[in-house]
Amino acid sequence: MAVPVAFFALFFAYPVTAIVGRGLKVGGDWQFARIGEVLSRPDILGVLWFTTWQALASTALTLLIALPGAYVLARFDFPGKQLLRAVVTVPFVLPTVVVGTAFLALLGRGGLLDELWGVRLDTTVWAILLAHVFFNYAVVVRTVGGLWSQLDPRQEEAARMLGAGRFAAFRRVTLPALTPAVAAAALMVFLFTFTSFGVVQILGGPAYSTLEVEIYRQTAQLLDLPTAAVLTLVQFAAVGGILAVHAATVRRRERALKLVDPAQTSRRPRGAGQWALLGGVLLTALLLILLPLGVLVERSFDGPGGYGFGYYQALQSVGAGGSSTFLVPPLEAVGNSLRYALVATLIALAVGGLAAAALTRRAGRLVRGFDALLMLPLGVSAVTVGFGFLITLDKPPLDLRTSWILVPLAQALVGVPFVVRTMLPVLRAVDDRLREAAAVLGASPLRAWREVDLPLVRRAVLVAAGFAFAVSLGEFGATVFIARPDNPTLPVAVARLLGRSGELNYGQAMALSTILMLVCAVSLLLLERIRTDRSGEF
Repeated sequence: MAVPVAFFALFFAYPVTAIVGRGLKVGGDWQFARIGEVLSRPDILGVLWFTTWQALASTALTLLIALPGAYVLARFDFPGKQLLRAVVTVPFVLPTVVVGTAFLALLGRGGLLDELWGVRLDTTVWAILLAHVFFNYAVVVRTVGGLWSQLDPRQEEAARMLGAGRFAAFRRVTLPALTPAVAAAALMVFLFTFTSFGVVQILGGPAYSTLEVEIYRQTAQLLDLPTAAVLTLVQFAAVGGILAVHAATVRRRERALKLVDPAQTSRRPRGAGQWALLGGVLLTALLLILLPLGVLVERSFDGPGGYGFGYYQALQSVGAGGSSTFLVPPLEAVGNSLRYALVATLIALAVGGLAAAALTRRAGRLVRGFDALLMLPLGVSAVTVGFGFLITLDKPPLDLRTSWILVPLAQALVGVPFVVRTMLPVLRAVDDRLREAAAVLGASPLRAWREVDLPLVRRAVLVAAGFAFAVSLGEFGATVFIARPDNPTLPVAVARLLGRSGELNYGQAMALSTILMLVCAVSLLLLERIRTDRSGEF
């Protein structure tokens, strides 16, 4: 536990505490009255209200659209099922900047809807809600569908034989068993939409602002640290409550259900109704997921002189078309992002792997508190972390403001929770008797880990590495502060291009977003191949 605790204390607790302290301290004294002053302001109350209701609306809309997809992937067996599973998961690993850019190409000025029917939805709440559904569709499908595929269908069939109708059997038998999974999925979707930044920043315009966007505005544009500090505390408290409820829901699901092999529950669709449901899910995937991504790719090739690689070629030069957005060619952001993400993945694997190993040793409240510590980066504004890096890591022996390692460190903070959540269930499934047998035969703890644990969790490590790489590649909230102008990351480069007017800047943003999407999609496909490898179970 020593290394993960030290890592989080130095690169998370210290910067966040420092930025909050600067906002709430005057002359060394805490000014807690500022909390009431900030929260009583009408503009801040408006931000809190919009953040909450758009998260609730996004969650409800996501459940409504994604639950049929969860049922189809859980119960039906059809050609292309694995491909459909991969397609619906792609949005979740995409950076929010890419999601915002894709919907801007579909719904914004000069987008597909604007060209066909003269309709624009950017700078409206509908664009934000649809983008949130796109991003979180896989959360519901994976969480609910994974459990649904393991529920014994004979229980519902027995209820039907005893006289219950189809809906009554579902309501009384299947729905109660699914409720914990649905609740867990809803809480996670609410968490992701409550802390939304990139999507709202790109699609919402100045009219809409979530807590995360407002923290960025107060910090970077208005330099109002007291207000930013109060909003950070509010977001931290809200997300902490969500995570606590989510943890309780997961524990309830784990001890209350008896599951069966998913292979026993999947069959080909039967009857017109089931085939129509399958067709509806496929149509939803086409319109909701493939259409925005397809329009994004199409816009990246649609230059002033017709279709071609003009925007991609412009990425190779500085100030193309009179633009002074970058000090280096925008294409260098690709190499920067890959290098940063690779280093961040190695850090996340080292820290997260040690943390997961520590959590396998059940030690009461200490371990539960350590587990909660690892989830804290999901509950604190990434903007606060990034700005905290700038004002704290600027003195020897940790003067890192001009060092390239600052970006991977910030990215690794977000990657560690994914590594822990991926590796922990597998490590806990390793039989302790195997380790004990190795120790009896004279193996040291390190050799026992190398010979016993590592072969069993190797695939979990690869999956964790894939998730950490994808998350690090798309991190935006913190890196927007600490990425240097001569070494931008892909998400930061896309945001800068979209922030400037001009057709060339817009086209280059589409091109960079397409490159970022392809890199993330390739990472996901490799993940799926590892997860479905027949060489073992995971």
